[in-house]
Amino acid sequence: MKWLIFLVVFLPLYTLGQTDVFELNQKLGRGMNMGNMFEAPTEGEWGNPFRNDYFQQIKELGFDHVRIPIRWDTPARTQMTPPYTINPVFFARIKEVVDLAIEQDLLVIINMHHHDALFQNPAQNRERFLAQWIQIAEFFKDYPEVLLFEVMNEPHNQLTPELWNQYFAEALVEIRKTNPNRAVMMGTALFGGVAGIFQLDPPEDDNIIVTVHFYNPFTFTHQGAEWVGDQSQNWLGTEWLDLQFEREAIEQEIAPLISFSSERNIPINMGEFGAYSRADMESRVRWTTFVARYLESIGFSWAYWEWSAGFGIFNPQNNQYIQPLVDALLHNEMPEPREAHLVTIYESNFENSNDSWNIFTQQNGQAGLSRSQGILQAAVSRLGTENWHVQLVRSNLSLENGKMYRFSFEAKSEPNISLVSYIGKASSPFNSYSGFQTTRLTDEYLEYSTVFKMSDPSDPNARIVFDMGIELGNTFFRKVKVQELDLVILSVREENPVKPKIYPNPVNDLLTIDLLNPGAQIELYNTMGQKIDSFLINGNHQKVEMGQLPSGVYILRIKSSNQVWEHFRVVKD
Repeated sequence: MKWLIFLVVFLPLYTLGQTDVFELNQKLGRGMNMGNMFEAPTEGEWGNPFRNDYFQQIKELGFDHVRIPIRWDTPARTQMTPPYTINPVFFARIKEVVDLAIEQDLLVIINMHHHDALFQNPAQNRERFLAQWIQIAEFFKDYPEVLLFEVMNEPHNQLTPELWNQYFAEALVEIRKTNPNRAVMMGTALFGGVAGIFQLDPPEDDNIIVTVHFYNPFTFTHQGAEWVGDQSQNWLGTEWLDLQFEREAIEQEIAPLISFSSERNIPINMGEFGAYSRADMESRVRWTTFVARYLESIGFSWAYWEWSAGFGIFNPQNNQYIQPLVDALLHNEMPEPREAHLVTIYESNFENSNDSWNIFTQQNGQAGLSRSQGILQAAVSRLGTENWHVQLVRSNLSLENGKMYRFSFEAKSEPNISLVSYIGKASSPFNSYSGFQTTRLTDEYLEYSTVFKMSDPSDPNARIVFDMGIELGNTFFRKVKVQELDLVILSVREENPVKPKIYPNPVNDLLTIDLLNPGAQIELYNTMGQKIDSFLINGNHQKVEMGQLPSGVYILRIKSSNQVWEHFRVVKD
């Protein structure tokens, strides 16, 4: 056995040979994004300047790495004409920051952020993009493996998934000339989210880590975010309650990343996730705790967005940590999920008709709709240029402001195709109430779901939409369902002997009420405040017939010998 011994002067912690990329990804562990600092057009322009003590604080808290977003492509930092020379003063500044992180035994990711010219016109700016990476790779070629390169943050616009695969491969060829073994991160197109994983095709290389960003449900994480647009103001007040259904929606969205990692033998890093400060702190803590613990449970490294700005865990004005978020990221254990009862407001039935579903095409899109043995089939035979150029739609869905809903469907496709699903407004501006969910269907029926709060005004004519205009194939729908979530107490705790026992709850037919003391007055109301029934109990025991009532939530009022009205929610299945 050969032993290699060498010295790295400023990094005593990392003195072993080249690390397997999966092992390196585990070393990345828990990370922090230094957001709104070096990806601003000029340092400090966005009001969140870097401080030399930040990395020591981050290390002492218990984080393992930092991600440093960097905007290289500005006239002050890169010559805009050949040979596209990067300003040596800017190089020296980035080196200073990288060295500070390494001195704290932190792993470091540097990336290329906000290359707007490349996004708008890839062909015209390709040469400059490659020249920039040739220089970055040359400058940092002697750094140890604790420095990682991320080629591009959130490719989008004209840098399509197909072009991104090509441009990443070309950049990697240049990087490998000077950095043959360095770990290089490849993000996903379509703004870096999970949707881009389906068209990602990394080149054959033993030192690639795929990095993805996660901000769902978007209406929760970006409520009140000014840069998103006016609609984000309608999302204010959206909570994340840690319901089992909310967890399942997140797990379903992340599942394709697990499959990709297994099939391609490439580790996954969640390079950004976070919830903006306009959300309530309790929801931010619940969401952050769940996402962080879940990512760890499936072996992903992660980096929270971000340190000290709108999503941050540190307030530079008073030098105080936002401790609930620190705890969510680093200390909180995974709690038990909260339960809720579902009341179905729409469930498809394709046995005898298309159930008011219609298919609409735009531009060059062409598709047909058919039905067989309770299955609705949408067949796309000619593509449009946008996903919405073929839409499967059903309208006349009534949604109420402030209520929470679960939208789910069971589907498969031949071949495997992606579609975008949402519930939204049926007229201009045709916005989404539920957020947009991209799903990759397979050749077996699976259920896909999302949970959302209706933050817009009540809409008696909302529509369910499946956009499927950019892939040819047949999609088969077995079930589409919309359900209202009711956060009810599903059982009465027995530690208080004064309380009556009400069971079963939910109930199908007979509801039983057991009283400690005889004699009580009982009233039953629906959620509109209408009294359905009332009666007196002379003994300790009463059965209430619920079988004839519609499914939903009811309020039971009981006034016993203490002459105080008590209220109980009862769910009728």
